[in-house]
Parts: sequence; C-alpha cells; structure tokens
Amino acid sequence: MTWDLLFTGTDQDIAVRAGLVAAVGADLSRDAHRIVDVTGRLVTPGLIDAHTHVGPGYWGIDPDPVAWCSGVTTWVDAGSAGAYTVAGLRHVAQTSAVRVRALLNISAVGLAGRTGESRDLANCDVPLAIDTIQANRDLFHGVKVRIDSDTVGTNGVEPLRRGLAAAQACGVPVMAHIGTAPPALDEVLDLMRPGDLVTHCASGIAAPLGPAVRAAAARGVLLDLGHGSGGFAFDVLEAQLAAGLRPFTVSTDLHARSLHGPVFDLPTTMAKLLAVGVPMAEVIDAVTARPARALGLPGGSLAVGEPADLAIFDVRAEPLDLVDAHRQIRTSPVRLINEATYVGGRLLAPRLPAPPAPWIPLTEAQHAALQRRDRDIRALLTTPLVGVDGLAEQFPRTEPRSS
Repeated sequence: MTWDLLFTGTDQDIAVRAGLVAAVGADLSRDAHRIVDVTGRLVTPGLIDAHTHVGPGYWGIDPDPVAWCSGVTTWVDAGSAGAYTVAGLRHVAQTSAVRVRALLNISAVGLAGRTGESRDLANCDVPLAIDTIQANRDLFHGVKVRIDSDTVGTNGVEPLRRGLAAAQACGVPVMAHIGTAPPALDEVLDLMRPGDLVTHCASGIAAPLGPAVRAAAARGVLLDLGHGSGGFAFDVLEAQLAAGLRPFTVSTDLHARSLHGPVFDLPTTMAKLLAVGVPMAEVIDAVTARPARALGLPGGSLAVGEPADLAIFDVRAEPLDLVDAHRQIRTSPVRLINEATYVGGRLLAPRLPAPPAPWIPLTEAQHAALQRRDRDIRALLTTPLVGVDGLAEQFPRTEPRSS
C-alpha cells in the first residue's frame, strides 16, 4: 500500500493518504510518493489559533501569508462577522489555503468598524443569530461577544446575555472579550457557563485576578490568552500562574493592528508562555488539542483518521527577548522557527503579505521595518536564482544532417 506522504526521523513515523493521517508507528513501510525526513525537528499537529480576525472589516487580515511560515492550519475568526456579513467571511473561508472556522458576533454588524458594534441593542438580535448559526453549522462553532465600555456603551452586560441565549439555543460556547470597565469584570465572569471562554484572560487592562475569575475557572469557564494589541500583560499572567490559574488555550488575537507587533504570530506568542515557565508540552496542547476540544474543531492531534495538518519546527536553544502589549519584556529560552506547514497533507506555499491598511496606526520604526522588508524581498526576487553551474541545457542542439 503506497502512502501519499511519509514523515520519518521521529520516534513514530506518520503516513498520510487522501489528506488524512493514515498510520502512525515505528518503521512504517517506505512505499510512499514522498518521504520527508524531520530528524531533529519538533513535529506537532497543525496549530489552531482560537482567536484571530481574518474576516471582512476593520481588523481583518489575510491568513495565508502568515500561515505558511507559522504552522497555523486552523484560524478561528472571533467575531469579525455578524449575521449581516456572513457572506464576506464565507468567501475568506472558501478561498484560503488554511482552514477557517468562526465565532459569530452577537452584533449583526460584526466588526465593520473599530468598536461600538453593540451600542445599539437592535443589532444584538438573538433569533437572527440563532438562524445564522443553524444555517452555517460548517462555519460557526460559537458566539463572540465583546464586553467593554467602548463596545457596549450604556448597555452593560445585556449583549452578553443575548450572546449566551443564542449560544444556548445552538449548543455552542460563547467567547467573551474583556477589557475596559464598565461593565464590571465580575458581572461578566459571573454570567459565563462551563465550557465558555474568556479571552484576553491575562489582560493588563481588565486584570482578572480576583475571586470572580477563580470561581469562574473552578466551575469550568476556560481562560483564553487572546494576546492582541492590548490584551496581554506578562505581570498579570505571572500573578495568575502563581495563583494556580492557567490559560486553557493560547491564542493570538492576530489582526491588522497586532500583526506587525506586539503579537507577530502564534509561535512568538507560544514563546511568551515559555518565557514565564509554562512547559513546552502544555503550550503545544494549548494550541492544538485544547482549542479543538473547546470549539469542536477538526484536527488538534495526529491520530489516525484526523486531517493531515502538521507543523514542523526548528527549536533553537537561544534566548529570545519578547514584549507584551505594555512593552514589558521577558526572555524565552528557545526560539520556535516554523520550517514547513501542511494542511490536509498539502505543503503550504510561500505567500507575500499585503501592505497594512491605511487606517492602521504604525510607529515610524514599524514603517521603516516594512520598507526594509520590501527592499529585501525585491532584492531577493530580482537576483537570478542560480548561475550557469546550476542550470541544465533543457533543449540540446543537434548537429545538422549532411545532405
């Protein structure tokens, strides 16, 4: 029996056929169309980022240029689309090389703008949200509600109550964004059910460190990192770890304002957990099996029958300084460098990123770095790939026949 793809060089070979993991074991048959030697590399299931923004609107980015060099094979869009804008998100899902799943924003307008989507409660239409999820079960795996003063205005936790009602009717979890009060953090946490997710769980703005967050975690509410451009502080995470609170899932909240820093990508975010002492095995679980389990997603493991989504990393034992959303620095003992990313057994090809949207605020240093990167890429691509020694005569000349 011939495999489509065979990974060798680790304790267990991994065979792929028809886009699925077909066999896992020592010394599998070498009868394969392609054999990939991953000796000395870290091989994980394709990473699952449980909080991203790849849908239409202010925050959205193209996932493919990041995915091929980061190992993220499943991107969960967390509320970019509401009921009015599902078609735009579905187009992204259908045209991306990666797997795109989503959480429906309880506000039907979604994240067309920077904030404020739940200030008008007419947008938070529970029956419409239920109908939208039921009609798009392949796409939506939960409900997203942003709860902070800018988003909800004077409506307090009512958008969350409505999100919970829609989620309850559909049998899916809610992911609640926490941030600037009001409403009070405790009001938000007290409403969350077992299996729901609180994102930005180590926010330096919300600072969830009191009895309410401990009570929520104790009853099964899941803590999601959700780094973002303002949702993660090293000192808050360290205080939570000291108190026995640990993020269940590690996500980036990667979007147009965090892509160029302070987040950059999921491997960088993973290294931030390593920098505060979370073991590598736990970090990998928090970006593979746990988000798959929490949101009912395919993948998350390399068991037989699972999608053949894999990420290959070089783990370099060299210190890496890392920064949170508030410019606090910690140092990871290693760097995680993605060398290859496979989705359904297919190697993702390199993709160049688009320039940032004109409304995205960037520092002068970020602008300069982007210009420098463009020059470097242009120089690389305008230099002939090989010299004469690297070429073959594809169409040899023949001597003319004598008459």
